[in-house]
Amino acid sequence: MEPGKASGQADGPAAGRIESQLLKGVLEYCVLALMRDEPKYGVQLLSELQATGALATGQGTVYPLLSRLRREELVVTTWQESASGPPRRYYALSEAGHAALARFAAVWPGFRNAVDDLVMPGQELGAHSEGHNLEDR
Repeated sequence: MEPGKASGQADGPAAGRIESQLLKGVLEYCVLALMRDEPKYGVQLLSELQATGALATGQGTVYPLLSRLRREELVVTTWQESASGPPRRYYALSEAGHAALARFAAVWPGFRNAVDDLVMPGQELGAHSEGHNLEDR
C-alpha cells in the first residue's frame, strides 16, 4: 500500500488524513460502545476495532485513550488473572461512561445524516431527516 492511501479508498494524499480525522472524532465512543455489555481488556478492544476494518488502530492510540477515559471516570478498571499469562486489566463503563455513550448515541444519527445529506452525490438535501428530529431516530 502506498503512503497516504488506504486500501479501497480514494486516491490522493488526503485519503489517509480524512480517515485519521474521522477516527479521532469517533474512536472514544466506539471504544465505550465495545464495553457497553461487558468489561474488556486492551488487546480484546484492539482486536474488535481491527475486525471492523475502518476503526483499526494501534496500541499507541488505544492505551492512552483508555488511560484518559479512566482519568475522566468514564471507565473503571479491575485486574483479573489470565490462564495464558500475566493478569489483565479489564475496563468497564462507569455510570458516567454509560451516560456519555447514551448522549453520543442520541446525537450521532442526526450528525451522520446531516453529513450524508451534504456529501453524498445525487441525494436530495434533507432526505435523511425530513419529518424527523433527533428524538425520532
